[in-house]
Amino acid sequence: MKIHLETKVRQDYRSVFDAFDEQLFRKLAPPYPRLQLLRFDGSEPGDVVEVELQTGIKSFRWTSLITERVVTGAEAYFVDQGQELPPPLQLWHHRHLVTKNGGGAIIHDIITYSTGNKLLDLLLYPFMLAAFGMRKPIYRREFGEA
Repeated sequence: MKIHLETKVRQDYRSVFDAFDEQLFRKLAPPYPRLQLLRFDGSEPGDVVEVELQTGIKSFRWTSLITERVVTGAEAYFVDQGQELPPPLQLWHHRHLVTKNGGGAIIHDIITYSTGNKLLDLLLYPFMLAAFGMRKPIYRREFGEA
């Protein structure tokens, strides 16, 4: 399943892209499940981000490996690829893309996920959309509303 969310912001694309650090990661965390950050290396290839999802009943580990990072004159992105995923996820690929938009930028969250079951993927879609849609006001607050 694929989700592509776009958020227009006022700051230039390089400033926005360079701000994807541990501090922003913490701000983008959804209210539920709670995330306990265990490791945050950064957004360079080979870096690892590891969290524990705390549901209140059970905790799940989520580990992602940064597999790509590209910066050009018009866009910049990095990819986090799920290594250890909470059930029912079996595949996770998240491209964090920031493109030029005049003097501002567009932040793209491009997510591909799979549970291995198309029906379950469809059932999870509204929750994924909501969880990542919650980032939009945070992006606007951090980088200015376009």
